[in-house]
Amino acid sequence: MAPTPTGINVIIVGAGFGGLTAAIECHRQGHNVTIYENFPALKTLGDIISFGANGGRIFARWADGAIARKLRSLCIDLTDYGFRIHKYDTGEVVYHQPTPPQREEAPVFNGHRGELHEVVFNYARDELGIPIHLGQHVDEYFETEDKAGIVLKSGERVEADIVIGADGVRSKARELVLGYVDKPKSSGYAVWRAWFSNKDMIADPRTKEFCENGDTFNGWIGPDVHFLFSTIKGGKDCCWVLTHKDEHDIDESWSFPGKLEDVYRVLEGWDPVCKAIVEKTPSLVDWKLVYRDPLPTWVSKHARILLLGDAAHPFLPTSAQGATQAMEDGVTIAVALKRGGKDGVPAAVRAHQELRYERVRAVQKTGESTRDRWHKTDWETVKQNPKSIEFPREDWIHGFDAEKYAEDNYDEAIKKLAIKQEPEEETALLAAVPPAVVV
Repeated sequence: MAPTPTGINVIIVGAGFGGLTAAIECHRQGHNVTIYENFPALKTLGDIISFGANGGRIFARWADGAIARKLRSLCIDLTDYGFRIHKYDTGEVVYHQPTPPQREEAPVFNGHRGELHEVVFNYARDELGIPIHLGQHVDEYFETEDKAGIVLKSGERVEADIVIGADGVRSKARELVLGYVDKPKSSGYAVWRAWFSNKDMIADPRTKEFCENGDTFNGWIGPDVHFLFSTIKGGKDCCWVLTHKDEHDIDESWSFPGKLEDVYRVLEGWDPVCKAIVEKTPSLVDWKLVYRDPLPTWVSKHARILLLGDAAHPFLPTSAQGATQAMEDGVTIAVALKRGGKDGVPAAVRAHQELRYERVRAVQKTGESTRDRWHKTDWETVKQNPKSIEFPREDWIHGFDAEKYAEDNYDEAIKKLAIKQEPEEETALLAAVPPAVVV
């Protein structure tokens, strides 16, 4: 059933998972939405990406589950294999973490970033008819009390009721929202990443077991280093990521071609299987992880521009929640705009931040705690309690329903904002709450 049109015009900058989800959810809630993306063409780039059950719940609601089924066919299936965690030097499996059963209404997805992105992109553009303008560099964001907009490289100005900046940590919207340029800091870590076919793996007796037993997932945990290796599509494709200390002083999270010799140095003294896997790699990416302080706000002065996903809150890979939290953002702003209505866009945008901010901060911290759990492992503790080294899957994260939470808590968020505002602003904010619930 088609949603009731709200008349709210939404511009989204960025067609990553966060931007596409925001667009699809805005469409579901009856808003008019258009995407502008800098890249000139869709490319199936990247390697492994994870979506927790809280993201799977969002996918499962699209096209009566058809999109989730398409994604499932492209993703790793660890129902039988689970996650095997090894001690870095001996290679022994210290804990075999079972895979939770898949739930149709909230599945978990781990697959190739580019392949999964293509499914979502095509759904938004081809099935829903959402306009996606590729090759459109945004030079400037602007807003007034009544409108917001962008200036494209061509000089064209495009206006809407709200602009959502979903174009990553280098988004120009960040400067407008903050009023200053926030400088990144070195996280002290970098990640080597690779994706390749199983041809050489199958030919080597040391590694063929990983490609002859369906999909697999193994991790080797060492001092300030962890190495994760997966096989996917029945063992046909291989991918690995290695997080390690790195003190290079660079201006931004960025990726460079990696060097196998550098990886070998880090793996000296490790289980020889790790090097046997890495040496099959035809090419790899060296991705420097740069940290940014949590932003004090994601909302512009007139609340017509909103930061979403990495533009608002970048995540460490060890959270395995960066893309999923961007999706939760997209769901929340779509619901908030529907509840606020065309005349209540600023209140809705502020309510979105009220609904999201504390949860996002709490989930962000899990990236640090998981990294530290692995990189500072006390092996005596693990010997006594092997479960202590497992990858955490916490119910408060994965059991979350972003759409239901936004619907159930929108009015309360508006009331909290009214208390925080100056007296002359209270009336406008409370006007966004249905009269029956104004107290």
